[in-house]
Amino acid sequence: MATALKVNGKQYTVDADPSTPMLWILRDNLNMTGTKFGCGIAQCGACTVHMNGEAVRSCQLPLEAAANAEITTIEGLTSDNKHPLQQLWAEMNVPQCGYCQAGMLMAAAALLKDKPNPTDEDIDNYVTNICRCGTYPRVRAAIHRAATMLKS
Repeated sequence: MATALKVNGKQYTVDADPSTPMLWILRDNLNMTGTKFGCGIAQCGACTVHMNGEAVRSCQLPLEAAANAEITTIEGLTSDNKHPLQQLWAEMNVPQCGYCQAGMLMAAAALLKDKPNPTDEDIDNYVTNICRCGTYPRVRAAIHRAATMLKS
């Protein structure tokens, strides 16, 4: 069944089962491999993307639910990889192994859109992604610096 999608501002038509998780549509059908498979049960957050500006776990988001939505992946966060979060992630050596970081970045970007001046508690409540390397203090520091950068 053909489904029309809007991903990173571009229109696509995908021929797939409507119940297929968006994670696999993105990776296998659209060749956007920045979004990672982690747990498959929407717990770890490696697969986080934005749907209509909200952070969602794409491993449990069926294609049919995304058909009329604006989907943004890590590839579409900016056209030049110059989002303040992306710059600070590199500058502050936030990632260790890096596997979870695309999802972390997407969750952090949604947080800053909703709460431009987040507290530590806001970050902890909003960015619930799991990082097995434990980079949470660096993630938090980068989010705070990005909030300051985005204000100026």
